[in-house]
Amino acid sequence: MTLSADLDLSQLPFWGLPQAERMEVFRKLRALDHPVFVREQAVPFVGGGDGYYALVRHADVTEASRNAAVFSSEPCSNSIPDMPRWLSVYFGSMINMDDPRHARLRRIVSRAFTPRILSKMEEDLAAAAAQIVDEAIEAGPGDFVAQVAARLPVRVICDMMGIPPKFHDLVLRRTNVILGNADPEYTGINPDFSRVNVARGLAKLLRAGFSLNRMAARLGDERRRRPTGDLVSLLVNGDERLTPQELGSFFILLVVAGSETTRNAIAYGLKLFTDHPQQRAYLLEDFDDRIVRACDEIVRYTTPVIQFRRTVTRDHEMNGAAYKKGDKVLLFYNSANRDESVFTDPDVFDISRDPNPHVGFGGPGPHYCLGAHLARREMTVMFRELFTRLPDIKAVGEPDFLLSNFINGVKHLRYSF
Repeated sequence: MTLSADLDLSQLPFWGLPQAERMEVFRKLRALDHPVFVREQAVPFVGGGDGYYALVRHADVTEASRNAAVFSSEPCSNSIPDMPRWLSVYFGSMINMDDPRHARLRRIVSRAFTPRILSKMEEDLAAAAAQIVDEAIEAGPGDFVAQVAARLPVRVICDMMGIPPKFHDLVLRRTNVILGNADPEYTGINPDFSRVNVARGLAKLLRAGFSLNRMAARLGDERRRRPTGDLVSLLVNGDERLTPQELGSFFILLVVAGSETTRNAIAYGLKLFTDHPQQRAYLLEDFDDRIVRACDEIVRYTTPVIQFRRTVTRDHEMNGAAYKKGDKVLLFYNSANRDESVFTDPDVFDISRDPNPHVGFGGPGPHYCLGAHLARREMTVMFRELFTRLPDIKAVGEPDFLLSNFINGVKHLRYSF
């Protein structure tokens, strides 16, 4: 079955529609007998393919996630068209790999996410959140994303990597360009995808990737000569270590993946607790006991990462649908997280939801998010700080959303306290 014109996920304007309209489209897609085939939009200088199957049901997304031997992350998972070499050198990373290459890199970088490392970060997380709120209070209400939500995750990642504070704003600006690669505010690319327009946007994207890659490479060189015990020192020394190219790609992945889920969940969280005061009151009745479920419900309800791609390695049948070797499929986490067959009242924001088998951190399997626990901790310390010190904080008006078919992002959100 091919997608009809009024349900065209491949066109960027679809992703500029109000979120309620988009979710209604996905509800209709989940009700169909088989996954639809979506014709792919070609991008100048990048290319494109015939299209992809949209996996929108929870069962399909989770089964494909587990079966990496058939649903491969190679040649790329974070781009619908195959990523050309001049882009993959910066944005390739281990999320675009299968085992054994993926297993090797994940084993090395998992050193950053051990319980011992994360427990040592608790005081630093609390101190960072307190300072951010201090500065927000001093500055007065403005843009919640810029003043609060975007700052904590970037600071945490930079501190983990040993990047000095003077570079944190630069990293944030580069991250905005990478995450907002299809949004005119950050790259100047417009939905018409004209060659001149796309060329300018891709040039900004490459500059951002090169800048972060070079920053990581220089840091890696320093830590090889003089290890300090920080994350980069762990990654570039020892029996198993990252090459300079792997370090650069990992840093871009870490700073992008490590910021997008948390920053958007914090921003969306303020909006949701403003719109649902009864949920906020329920949370504050027993914050420590209820905050973890609240974080997971925010991630389920908003799903900051919309989709990842997989490529079928051999002819395969799954849940009654047949796929051919070479087919592309997109795992739509946003739709799986609203699947009526799995979640009771899926369009209701309910922080007491239990169980909550959401796929907001990726589906089960080898590519489940390494930083999921860290993201929950960042959200916890920030909401505790905000609701303790600014008890009347609330979002004002509607968010300004990112134009993207990959990230369900909040660019700007007015707030008051």
